[in-house]
Amino acid sequence: MGRVKDFTVEPVDINTIREFVETHHYSGNVNGIRVSQCFALYDGTPMQWNLIGGMIYGALGMANAWKKYGESESDVVELRRLCCIDDTPKNTESYFIGRTLRWMKRNTDYKVVISYADAHYGHEGTIYKASNFEHIGMTAKSRVIQFGDRTYHDKTIRTTYTDKNGVKQLKPFALRVKNALESGSAHYEDRPPKHIYRYVL
Repeated sequence: MGRVKDFTVEPVDINTIREFVETHHYSGNVNGIRVSQCFALYDGTPMQWNLIGGMIYGALGMANAWKKYGESESDVVELRRLCCIDDTPKNTESYFIGRTLRWMKRNTDYKVVISYADAHYGHEGTIYKASNFEHIGMTAKSRVIQFGDRTYHDKTIRTTYTDKNGVKQLKPFALRVKNALESGSAHYEDRPPKHIYRYVL
């Protein structure tokens, strides 16, 4: 593997990194995220790039949470997923974040980036501190749905789409999770507060 400064960060669509993120991120899924921008981290040369990291920015997961951080919803974006393969060199994640923040400054109208460090998994936000994010507090306690080896926000079972007849229907993954809860193969878990970090673009 090359040196961190030689890694390449590229804006990509969700399909480029979906499988990677679902494999390497502790949540195991990207369902329910309103995706705004995705990035891939590559090692190697353009002729033989190796995907070693993925990042997803999107709308905040909690409805109306943006009001705490901006004048309009379009001002605020959340760093929803960040993961790299295990054997990347030190500082890889902060390098990855830094490059994406510079891209967002140049190419979007966002004013604030919010991210959360999940204390349940022992995360305190070290990489956000290294990337000049400001720690601004803690969330309330939360409840998630544990289904197999995947974790879902409790709003998952209310995720809908409008079918061709104009009728709202549960998305297929939401229906699977809802049915799993009803059958007992999935269950709710209480989680501790998360650390909140803010970066002003």
